[in-house]
Amino acid sequence: MALDQIFGIAGSALNSQSVRMNTIASNLANAGTVAGTDQDAFRAKRTVFKAIMDQQSSPQDSSYRGGVKVQQINDDPTPVRRLLDPGNPLADKEGYVYTSNVNEMGEMVDMMAASRSYQNNVEVINTARQLMMRTLDLTKA
Repeated sequence: MALDQIFGIAGSALNSQSVRMNTIASNLANAGTVAGTDQDAFRAKRTVFKAIMDQQSSPQDSSYRGGVKVQQINDDPTPVRRLLDPGNPLADKEGYVYTSNVNEMGEMVDMMAASRSYQNNVEVINTARQLMMRTLDLTKA
């Protein structure tokens, strides 16, 4: 695998993890929101990744160009919570409001995982760059 492919693969991972972190940040920002109906309540978003595995040449050749991309962003199917709050202006006729289905603790764990994946890919890029520089130094001698 050529070093330029490493930069492309790691770059696609950085972009995907950045989208994931932005989605998680949006979930956390909307964690405390309430709505008057079940349909209007905020639902947490989940990023769905897809591997990119395009074969470059013949099937006998094992060199592939890879990476990852965000295929879609879906709503979390976890049901929203219904709370009795008759004094809330958004309450329905029975006095209930509907809160988001965001699990703040789970979102923080997911944010840490996304952050760690991002950091790992930055290290991949740094290592590849160092290898390129060492290779150039060998050609100077």
